[in-house]
Amino acid sequence: MINYRFYPSLLNVFSRYLNGGHLSIQELIDSINRVPTPTTAAQERGISFEEAIVKGTNEERFDPEIVKKVRKLLPRPIVETQVYCQLEIEDVLFYGYVDLIGKFKAVDLKTTASYQPGRFVHNHQNLYLHALKRKGIKLMEYVITDFSDVYVESYPLTHPIDKQLEEIRLLKAFLEEHRPLITDPKIFVKPGEDADARRRTIR
Repeated sequence: MINYRFYPSLLNVFSRYLNGGHLSIQELIDSINRVPTPTTAAQERGISFEEAIVKGTNEERFDPEIVKKVRKLLPRPIVETQVYCQLEIEDVLFYGYVDLIGKFKAVDLKTTASYQPGRFVHNHQNLYLHALKRKGIKLMEYVITDFSDVYVESYPLTHPIDKQLEEIRLLKAFLEEHRPLITDPKIFVKPGEDADARRRTIR
C-alpha cells in the first residue's frame, strides 16, 4: 500500500538538510509544503538553456560552442522528451520527469555556477533508471554546464542506490514527526486513495 508520494527535488533538498547543507528545519518544511519562492536569475537561465537545447528556443542567448558541445552528448535519436517516471519503493510512490531519453540512456540537463566532479553520484534522479528499465534504458546521464565548459556524469543500472533508499526512509520518519506542519496534500496518500494508477515496483 502506498502511503507517501516523493519526487527527486524534494528528496535532494532533504539530502542537503541531512548532510549539513545550511538548511533550517523551517526552510525544509517550507520546501516540503511547496511554499512559493521567486524564481532566481540562475534558475531562469537554467530553464531557458534547457529549452534552447531541446527546442531551439532563444538559443542565441548562449555560447554557440557550449550549445554545440551539449547537443553532441545527447542521444541520437531522441526518442522522447519530458518523460514521466514512477516506481514503488516500499510504501512510497516515487515520481518525476526526466528531460529526455534515447534508445538506451536517459539524459538530464543541468546548469550550475560551479561544478565539482561526482556532484550527482547520490542524486535521487538516479532512481529514474529503475523506473525506465522497462523501456530499455540502462544509463542515466547528467549533461552539465557552468557556461564555460560541459561535463558529463554517467550512472548505470548497477550503480548503488543504498544512500538514496536510506534517505527515503529518513524522510518518511521526518514527515511523521512533523506531520501537523505538513500542508502539501500530495505528500501523504489518504486511506482508500489510489496513489497513481500507473505503478512500477523497484526490483
